[in-house]
Amino acid sequence: MKKKRIQFKTLFPIVKRLFCVYKIPCILVILCLILTAIGTISSSIFLQQIVSLIDGALDEHKGLEGAEIFKIIQPNLFKIMGMMGIVYTTGILASILYNQIMAVVGQGFLNKIRLEMFNKMESLPIQYFDRHQHGDIMSHYTNDVDALRQFVCQSLPQCLSTMLSIVFAIGIMLTYSLWLFLVVLLGVCAMLLVTRRIGGNSAKYFMKMQISTGKVEGFIEEMMHGAKVVKVFSHEEKAKQEFDQINEQLFYDTKTANHFSNILMPILGNIGNLQYSLISILGVLFYIFAVPNVSITGIAAMNMSIIVAFLPMSKQFSQSVSNLSQQVSMIAMAMAGTQRILDLLNETEEVDEGTITLVHVLEEDGKLVEVETRSNSWAWKITKGMEDPTYVKLAGDIELKEVDFGYFPEKIVLHKVNVFANPGEKIAFVGATGAGKTTITNLINRFYEIQNGTILYDGINIRDIKKDDLRKSLGIVLQDTNLFTGTVMENIRYGRLDATDEEVFEAAKIANAYDFITRLPDGFQTMLTGDGANLSQGQRQLLSIARAAVADAPVMILDEATSSIDTRTERLVQKGTDQLMEGRTVFVIAHRLSTVQNSDCIMVLDHGNIIERGTHKDLIEQKGTYYQLYTGAFELE
Repeated sequence: MKKKRIQFKTLFPIVKRLFCVYKIPCILVILCLILTAIGTISSSIFLQQIVSLIDGALDEHKGLEGAEIFKIIQPNLFKIMGMMGIVYTTGILASILYNQIMAVVGQGFLNKIRLEMFNKMESLPIQYFDRHQHGDIMSHYTNDVDALRQFVCQSLPQCLSTMLSIVFAIGIMLTYSLWLFLVVLLGVCAMLLVTRRIGGNSAKYFMKMQISTGKVEGFIEEMMHGAKVVKVFSHEEKAKQEFDQINEQLFYDTKTANHFSNILMPILGNIGNLQYSLISILGVLFYIFAVPNVSITGIAAMNMSIIVAFLPMSKQFSQSVSNLSQQVSMIAMAMAGTQRILDLLNETEEVDEGTITLVHVLEEDGKLVEVETRSNSWAWKITKGMEDPTYVKLAGDIELKEVDFGYFPEKIVLHKVNVFANPGEKIAFVGATGAGKTTITNLINRFYEIQNGTILYDGINIRDIKKDDLRKSLGIVLQDTNLFTGTVMENIRYGRLDATDEEVFEAAKIANAYDFITRLPDGFQTMLTGDGANLSQGQRQLLSIARAAVADAPVMILDEATSSIDTRTERLVQKGTDQLMEGRTVFVIAHRLSTVQNSDCIMVLDHGNIIERGTHKDLIEQKGTYYQLYTGAFELE
């Protein structure tokens, strides 16, 4: 696989966004930078005017004392000094203004970028999170955004200011002396050559450093999430070795990047000093030997005012080039960070071509009437290609026809799967780990798209249903519980944000979580942090079931819902889930076959194929795979 090369043009989309979002402030910043650059460069012009004024007065009024000459030049000198004060003051005010503007613009822009990244992340399919480490994704919001912050708030204005200073300096130096400017040009060529050789290596390793940082954060996140597993299997030493390896790579990339970066400035500084010395020597020699001075304004004799003004101008010019070269490292980091941010923003979003929505309805005179308030009946609202909407009552009839699916196109994990779930039926999937049980329920949710076949929901192809509405009709309890920072009440209400407190209490009772919640320090207002680390695994699972109960969806999916609950608690939850499942179509995935005996249909999967189906009694009589699983499970018990 060819490695993607990061190029300077990577920054163009970000700069374009910045100017589009903050057009007027950016224009003001550019104007301020121009005024600041003029203020910086003008010192040499004023110095040349003052020297020329004094030199001319001495030549014209030979024999006069210093005090008398000062009286003669005093009016013009004060004019020059007054003009200097105005220009410098304007430059200082412009510098203060652009720094204040950039403080607001920079942080505001990063705020919008983070928001855009998060909104994009929320619209990405599940596959994206399967393919990327969570810590590496987090690195987009920390290291990559910080690299972008340094570019937007520091490097970009610094580069613009420096380039403006360079342009103005070139124009002024050409009006002073072409010969001396050639010396400056020679020094600049040497600086650029060094910057290309050393700065290029620095940029390369700064890019690698940004990627290595993401890997380190990804590994740390994995180790923190799996801390118990690491301890249980005594994997500490192996984890240390693995971390040491990727941390060593980060150290090497950072060390090498800073090595090239740190030797760049001393070399450029010495080239600037050498250039300054050569200009001094050549300027004096041209003056002594009366070498004609050529400039864009014409040919004239070399004088001290030109030499005195040109020296600080050349010093400032070489310093500007050095400053520009110094930004190579920051720009390289910004390029790497920006590329990673753009990769996230350019990811293909979850496709949703559905047009059918889910609405609440009431039956009046045998017809379905849409209502705004919540009711006990749901319907699919079909509007595409129709003048008046058509309503199809949500019954919970789900059918998979000849479905083929693979997480990767070249590796199919489900083969010609056919599932029929009539309204109100309880369908159970059993089989070995990796057989495809959870995959089927993920396809019903459209977390993934099937390669072949059709999935029908009340006779409607689920591709035609808007994903949000499809998922609102499906209550799900996952094997892995996820609790969020907030109160117990807020975590249960996550299933339906408009649920009342009474509905939350009722959902907790259905899941048999009410008793343990009321025994918590603050009851339903107890704060949960760290994915509910202050609760037992069983209690967390009960809250997850209560969350599904408050959603009150017409179809339920229970994916190993009782896998983390002890046998006693399981019996309590089973009573609650039986009440929860009443009148609903339910899909159950369970390793404990005792929990699926009352299912209307049990399907046995093996390597993506449904090899047996029927009721518990039928499958026991067949004495096939299910019989072996069932009797084996009880032998283990």
